[in-house]
Amino acid sequence: QVQLVESGGGLVQAGGSLRLSCAPSGRTFSSYVMGWFRQAPGKEREFVAGISWSGGVTSYADSVKGRFTISRINAKNTVYLQMNSLKPEDAAVYYCAAGSAGTYYNPTTYDYWGQGTQVTVSS
Repeated sequence: QVQLVESGGGLVQAGGSLRLSCAPSGRTFSSYVMGWFRQAPGKEREFVAGISWSGGVTSYADSVKGRFTISRINAKNTVYLQMNSLKPEDAAVYYCAAGSAGTYYNPTTYDYWGQGTQVTVSS
């Protein structure tokens, strides 16, 4: 059994911050590309951020660049998404994903997906 479990979602005021965590279980994902995607009601799932297996390379969607930071601690088998200066348009279900190969922004890169964690931003 392999699973990705997101946590850290919740309600935050605009301009505030949240830190999401993704803690895979069933196996180690230290050698995998990790990514965050999000999906708002009525919209398609969109790429948010990605990180290489080493953590040395990161990639961000233009909409979150400069506000969000993806990081990972492989010894803990955990990936994080620090979200600062949150805006109402950031409200969505955020999904953690793990992949063996591919480009960060392409959903087909990822082999495993979490169930998602809800982020709500009030104005």
